[in-house]
Amino acid sequence: MLEILQYPFMIRALLAGGLISVILGWLGTFVVTKKMSFIGDGVAHASLAGIALAILLGWAPIPTAMVLSVFIAAGIYFLEKKTNLSGDMAIAIIFTMGMALGVVMLHFYSGYQPELISYLFGNILAVSWTDLKAILAGGIIILGFLAIFNHRILFATFDPIGAHLSGKKPGLYDLLLYIATAVSIILSIKLVGMVLVSALLVIPSAISRLFATSFKKFIIIAVIASFLIVVLGLIVSYYLDLPSGATIILFGGLMLLLSYLGKSIINKARA
Repeated sequence: MLEILQYPFMIRALLAGGLISVILGWLGTFVVTKKMSFIGDGVAHASLAGIALAILLGWAPIPTAMVLSVFIAAGIYFLEKKTNLSGDMAIAIIFTMGMALGVVMLHFYSGYQPELISYLFGNILAVSWTDLKAILAGGIIILGFLAIFNHRILFATFDPIGAHLSGKKPGLYDLLLYIATAVSIILSIKLVGMVLVSALLVIPSAISRLFATSFKKFIIIAVIASFLIVVLGLIVSYYLDLPSGATIILFGGLMLLLSYLGKSIINKARA
């Protein structure tokens, strides 16, 4: 087991994966509660425009996509809140426009770009020191935001009218939640890819819902489940020599199935 720690790429992968898993597990509880599960796919695919721009200009893809994700999140928020569009329609519009723009920009890139494949399907083992620094910087900021404003976000999520009447500005916390989620999704793209990232945002919360009896426990169980999915999935992919991103998601699906079966057995035993 400890042999994997002999390799710098595994240390980077475990550090990046562990931090991202905690963030996505925590954020996922709010995303699922607000019925925003589609935002994972929307932001991830729309971010192709930022990655394509970075590739064309020779910039670092993750920091570039992080900056763009702030505008993507703001665009989704204002389309949803300031127009008659529903949340899923706003996400779909940004999703398709961003991805189309990315495809057009990549048309002007001459030559094969192997790194692009890792952003599409994920390759946590390819996380560089530059990527890790961006993930650590962004991750610490997001965790700090969640730790400080968790109760206010929770209030705005469950009782937006009450939050407004008490002067908590629920719209502001919704916008900040959108931005934090969008940036987190970008940070996790290198781990599991654009195609699979939304699963990592949703599966831990789905597992947690089976056992949680309060929202606090909902968050704690989701964070633990997310951490186990990423770390154990990464270890399995290493020993079985399988694609890391896909293995992590499949391991998460297996954990969800086993959790459902375990919950069913517990319920039958209590009956």
